[in-house]
Amino acid sequence: MTTEIDHLIVAADTLQDGVAWCEATLGLTPGPGGQHAFMGTHNRLLNLSSPAFARCYLEIIAIDPEAPPPGHARWFGLDERPPGPPRLWHWVARTADMARDRQSLIAQGLEPGEAVAASRGDLRWRILLRGDGQVLPGLPTLIEWEGPHPADRLPDAGLRLTALATDGGLAATIETPLGTRRLVR
Repeated sequence: MTTEIDHLIVAADTLQDGVAWCEATLGLTPGPGGQHAFMGTHNRLLNLSSPAFARCYLEIIAIDPEAPPPGHARWFGLDERPPGPPRLWHWVARTADMARDRQSLIAQGLEPGEAVAASRGDLRWRILLRGDGQVLPGLPTLIEWEGPHPADRLPDAGLRLTALATDGGLAATIETPLGTRRLVR
């Protein structure tokens, strides 16, 4: 199994808080994103692509107060996120073979959830989601794009992801079950 980092997720109480955080922290205003009606969330995006992390972006995400509750747990554990300042919340790894990689996680005794079809505008993807909305501790969520990738459309903001450091020995955890390359340096 080989995966690559797809995007970093910054969760915020409101999308406006997330945009303000991005402007104050990175000195950049994220570009447009959109709404995820099936999850009751909305986002803004910022291109992070670099030679080390191709097709990579930052997603600022929040529960959409205008959307009706989805009737199920939202992705990335957003329903359980305590109120507070925006922060790096999770990350997503891209795969070219969702079924194979899901089975590999299951074979290792993990419960990654089901591959769920999702879309926003003409963007289409499948993403592994657990029914409880939680993420696997220490592991990224897997995504498989079906068509255009958002980073291909995002303007170059002059910001590049060149390394990603984690604490607590996370790199070994990621490399063993996911074979993720270029995820942690």
